Amino acid sequence: MKKLTALVLALVLCLTSVMALADSVKIAVPNDATNEGRALLLLQAYGVLKVDENAGITATVADIVDNPLNIEFTEVEAAMVPNVLADVDYGIINGNYALAAELGAALLYENSESPYVNVVCVKGGNEETDAAKALAAAALSQEVADYFQTYEGTAISVIDNPTDGYDPTVDYAALAGTTIKVACTLDPHSYVLEIVKKLLAEKDITLEIIVVDDYVTPNTMVDAGDVFANFFAHLPYQDDFNAQNGTNIVSIAGVHVEPMGLYAGKQADLGALNLK
Repeated sequence: MKKLTALVLALVLCLTSVMALADSVKIAVPNDATNEGRALLLLQAYGVLKVDENAGITATVADIVDNPLNIEFTEVEAAMVPNVLADVDYGIINGNYALAAELGAALLYENSESPYVNVVCVKGGNEETDAAKALAAAALSQEVADYFQTYEGTAISVIDNPTDGYDPTVDYAALAGTTIKVACTLDPHSYVLEIVKKLLAEKDITLEIIVVDDYVTPNTMVDAGDVFANFFAHLPYQDDFNAQNGTNIVSIAGVHVEPMGLYAGKQADLGALNLK
């Protein structure tokens, strides 16, 4: 009888463990260094977990020091997180990819004071050229700042002192007839660059916009000299890319932030995270 009781107890414990595992919350996060850390810090800001304070913005799941809900993380390329929402409870998605996937509002957003400002970048050494100054002035124009109002909070301008589109120190006559090539991602970056293109065209400068769909090509193109500039990523990502690859890609204009958000997957609300 004692053996039977022990067997039944062991079976119950086993089933309980299996059920607990089945009920654990699954969250998809980007797998690149800065965006994964950014996703984890978003969860920490809402008290869902705690990350080792020494890990900083490049934290990974290995740096989680307190995970009371036993959350399981699915690490995928940032652009792919919207595609796996049906397989997880939640996904933490960059604003540009949420826009591209035409997702609705997120359940949670980053704080509005996000340091993840999307920047126009050039190769180090080119930042003081007239081409860079002309590009930056157009990107920081009032017209660009106003454009972000159409995004209703999913992309927010950080342009504090907008220009009229031009830099009075630039010799635009010398730039007339030239072409500036910029690699970028689609939304909102390429749409912003269409405004920049129109402004530069007033000075007879052609802006060639090259749209790509990954987070590496724009930097390798700038580093190789295939394009003059890029506009696709936030500053912490660019700093980390330089550190990891020995490149010297520098910002010439901070344009906007795209608040990272926690989006619904299998779960329609925040109940599984004990949040309201």
